[in-house]
Amino acid sequence: MIKKFLFCSMVAILTATTVFSQSKSKETTQLEDPDNLASQYFSQVMGVAADATSNVKLYKFIYEWIGTPYRFGGNTKKGIDCSAFTKAIYDKVFNTTILRNSRDIFSMVDPLSKEELKQGDLVFFKFKSRSISHVGIYLGDNRFAHASSSRGVVISNLNEPYYSRGFYKGGRIMESFRKEFEIE
Repeated sequence: MIKKFLFCSMVAILTATTVFSQSKSKETTQLEDPDNLASQYFSQVMGVAADATSNVKLYKFIYEWIGTPYRFGGNTKKGIDCSAFTKAIYDKVFNTTILRNSRDIFSMVDPLSKEELKQGDLVFFKFKSRSISHVGIYLGDNRFAHASSSRGVVISNLNEPYYSRGFYKGGRIMESFRKEFEIE
């Protein structure tokens, strides 16, 4: 009877130790990958699929600017417009210098359809105008970050009626401009 009790106790202890060490190993692996944790966090906060949040530097930059008020011609945390926000992202995240207004930025891109957009591409809009009047940066899952004239720096969805109606084209900075304007 005592042998059975000792044997069962020993099996239970070994099983518990094995399970504990396996769960601790998984926990350690997840904790050792801060980019994975950051991606999961930004995915939840910004409403973008976790697998779309591969550029943690991009999401961190946007997160730090969320809520900054809109100010035409502004380029600081006191107020910023859409093209200055986009320019700041390209400067700080992609180490690429782009031009200052949305129409000039469009001249630097290879145009894309919505279906071709990838994280970091630009999205251009025409609102109440024949010319491009707004720019943002595509994040994935039809979401983009931009400096909205009514809400400041936010993340919006391309499928929202207002943005869907105003969407003109997407764009990816042409390689020739990346080299020409690149910061050394």
